[in-house]
Amino acid sequence: MNIFETLSHTIKSRRTTKPSDMNGKKIDNTIIQQLLELANWAPTHARTEPWRFIVYEGDAKTTFCMDHAELMKANTDPEKFTNAKYQKIIENGETASHIVLVYMKRTLTHTIPAIEEIAAVSAAIQNILLGAQSLTIGALWSTGGMAHHPSLKKYLELGEEDIVMGLLFLGYTDIPASAGKRNIPLEEKIVWKS
Repeated sequence: MNIFETLSHTIKSRRTTKPSDMNGKKIDNTIIQQLLELANWAPTHARTEPWRFIVYEGDAKTTFCMDHAELMKANTDPEKFTNAKYQKIIENGETASHIVLVYMKRTLTHTIPAIEEIAAVSAAIQNILLGAQSLTIGALWSTGGMAHHPSLKKYLELGEEDIVMGLLFLGYTDIPASAGKRNIPLEEKIVWKS
């Protein structure tokens, strides 16, 4: 395979792996560091490099999941709160090797539009997901729970204009990936003009 074919295969075979499908086997921290290095090479306007990572493993991962569940409980209307969602937030950390919380650190000068900073961080996340796929590591980019709630930003002591982009659950799995599919044919998404 040439480089394009390898990259194409990695992109097309990438799938989401839920934490419940992860087997609990630990990923070596040097591999997590390598994935973060890939993220660090995402495109970024004016080299602002707005991506930031908080890596949770071991006891810190367990504590974060418990704190996250408690934030959800404290900030959810009692009529809408369910113990099942609460427990799922806790259990998501039990089988994942690492949780990487990714946020956008807003450039203080504000010369770059926020949408471009968000896009840069999204590209960094995609680099992690593709790197994980190439190493047969399961990954889930989650924006569930309290990911976009102000209480999580406060918990993390983030700036007012910083944005939590999600939680990346990383872990090994014994479950084969499902076949990929797209719902809308590519032809319907392209307009060629000559």
